[in-house]
Amino acid sequence: MKLSSSAFNHNSSIPSKYTCDGKDINPPLTISEVPKGTKSFVLIMDDPDAIKVAGKIWDHWVMWNIPSETSEIEEGEEPQGIPGRGTSDLFGYQGPCPPHTEHSYHFKLYALDTEIDIPVGSTKVQVEEAMEGRILEKTQLIGKYKRS
Repeated sequence: MKLSSSAFNHNSSIPSKYTCDGKDINPPLTISEVPKGTKSFVLIMDDPDAIKVAGKIWDHWVMWNIPSETSEIEEGEEPQGIPGRGTSDLFGYQGPCPPHTEHSYHFKLYALDTEIDIPVGSTKVQVEEAMEGRILEKTQLIGKYKRS
C-alpha cells in the first residue's frame, strides 16, 4: 500500500500553504496498492518531534472509517469518515506549526479488515486500541516543516 502527495515527496518539505503559516489546509493525498480485504482506512498525522518540546507526540489529524474505495483525498477537503480529536482538542486537520526547529510530520495510513465502532471525537490512542488486531497493512508519508 502506498500513500503519496502531489504537494511534497516523502521526507521532503511540506509547502507552507498546508501549515499554520499558510492556509492551514490538508495537502492532497493519493492512496494506491490497497490490500485485498480492506474494509476501511484510518489516517493519522502526528509530530513525534514535539516530544522534545511538549513532552508528547502531537496529534494533528485523526480520521477513521474512511471508505475502502477512497483513492484521493483532495486538497483542503476532509475525507469521508469519522473525525477524531487531535492534541489541541480540535477536530479535523491541524497543519504543521513547529515552535523553533524543523519537525517531521507522519501521515500514517492503515488498511483495516473492518470498520471500527468508537465515538466521534475519539483520540488517537482510542483509535489505535480499536484497530488493534484488525490492521491488514500500514504505510506512511513523512513531510518536514520549519517555520521561517
